[in-house]
Amino acid sequence: MKVIMGNEKKTPLTIDGIEYNVEDMTPEQQMILNHVTDLDRKLGSARFNVDQLTVGREAFLRMLKEKLESTALVQ
Repeated sequence: MKVIMGNEKKTPLTIDGIEYNVEDMTPEQQMILNHVTDLDRKLGSARFNVDQLTVGREAFLRMLKEKLESTALVQ
């Protein structure tokens, strides 16, 4: 989100209820923000992968149970 103040564009960022402008941060602060942003993205991706893995495991376990039950019926 961009806020236009005169000819100057600022990117607001709110942390713990306090608003900061990214452009006013030091290079070190911006680098740390980039790490936090990247880690948030990676955590979201990891949660997505865990969801996929969980559903896949449940599907394979269900298939195994069905195969075991059908074998038990034949015996």
